[in-house]
Amino acid sequence: MLTEATGWRFPMPRSLLGRMLLLTLLVVLMAQGLSSVIWVSQLRATQMEGLVTSARSLAHSMAASVSYFRSLPVAYRPLVLDQLRSMGGTRFVVSLNDKPLEMEVLGPTPRKDAVLTAVEEVLRQHLGSDPTILVTFVRPEDLRIFNGGLKLDELPRSWAHYALSLEPINPPVLVTQIELSPGEWLYIASLLPEPYTTLEEQNLPAQQVWFIALTSSFLLLFIGLLVHWQSRPLKLLARAAREMSLGTVVEPVIEGGGSEVIEVSRAFNAMRERISRYLSERSQLFSAISHDLRTPITRLRLRVELLEDEKVQAKFGRDLDELELLVKGALQCVKDTDIHENIEPVDLNHVLDCLVEPYVSPAGNGRVTQQGQANALFLGKPLALKRCMGNLIDNALKYGQKAHLHIADDKNAFVLHVDDEGPGVPEQRLEQVFEPHFRLAGKQQQGYGLGLGIARNIAHSHGGEVSLQNLREGGLRVTLRLPRNVD
Repeated sequence: MLTEATGWRFPMPRSLLGRMLLLTLLVVLMAQGLSSVIWVSQLRATQMEGLVTSARSLAHSMAASVSYFRSLPVAYRPLVLDQLRSMGGTRFVVSLNDKPLEMEVLGPTPRKDAVLTAVEEVLRQHLGSDPTILVTFVRPEDLRIFNGGLKLDELPRSWAHYALSLEPINPPVLVTQIELSPGEWLYIASLLPEPYTTLEEQNLPAQQVWFIALTSSFLLLFIGLLVHWQSRPLKLLARAAREMSLGTVVEPVIEGGGSEVIEVSRAFNAMRERISRYLSERSQLFSAISHDLRTPITRLRLRVELLEDEKVQAKFGRDLDELELLVKGALQCVKDTDIHENIEPVDLNHVLDCLVEPYVSPAGNGRVTQQGQANALFLGKPLALKRCMGNLIDNALKYGQKAHLHIADDKNAFVLHVDDEGPGVPEQRLEQVFEPHFRLAGKQQQGYGLGLGIARNIAHSHGGEVSLQNLREGGLRVTLRLPRNVD
């Protein structure tokens, strides 16, 4: 996943286990998030419905109280209020004031607005449209009750605390002020019944969050164990394939896992058997060729020496030399690229030191220079790697007089650049020089023309590559890249 503006790439895991866990986590979070949103929406709708019903019930009680006070003579109303306060434990805190009290009102929310609308509608239905009705929500600490503006804490506990306090929640107080007559306002303060005391929109409950976390953890653990169990045969198969590519004797892979993995393992075992049989037959073939050809060539040389005509003898000698060169070249190619060694950690720095040491001068002006070094051991065949790098250095010294080695190593690959000071190679022949016995015109140095080809074959057997590049300042750069085994 790549963004256009910043070029940031989402860190996708490389292993099958990591990708399965990431995919499972995303699916679980999406499913749980969607179900939680639906559940919270339904919960909020149910709570809103219950809240409005409770508000209407509370408003009906308020309307009954207002009707009762209206029916009382004006002189008896303060006496009734005093009796109610003395008794305590009532649902409302009621007082008569000569004007509406001013208090700091709480800001609107969907739940507050729904309650205020429901209460005002019920009161209007019972009291009509004439009286002035003020319905608001106030914090307990901002609540004022009498004309003098007394706070809740300044009143006797029996008067108001039992009706307006619900510690430790301290929910907002519903204050309703109704004008009974000019200069006479009925003040009613009350709390909404539980569980509707909280008027703020609730987020996902903590229990639901913990449920999602625990469910996701158990599911990821189960999926992780399952994928690890199923992917283990694939890891063994990959390890066997890599070891076989390096020429190691590989035991048949145990067939296990799912049906698809079993089919792959079975096909790999069949391929391993065919390749092993082919390599064995090839080795026997070249051994037979080596034995069968050397004897007649030696016999022909003895017969050529018996010829009396020196010119004919020279011609036969040249033909035999060419034939022997071809046979030796072919056998040398097979010998150098099919080295039967065990795979082990190789100190590439030590290998290069052995190759470079004969050409290094104490004065620093030798035929070979080196920059950089390997950072860690490399898993491969020691002798084959030594021949590979040795061929590259020898080729640079043979055709370019000097060899300049540049090493770059990291966790992904070991890279060796071998630069020479020769004339380079024509662009159209950069690949052709890897062919057996191919040599550029005008070069008369001794050799079979197999060095670069052998080096590339050894690099291929280690999963690497050898490439050529002409340098702008002159000379040829030969690059050996050996990838490291990244688990």
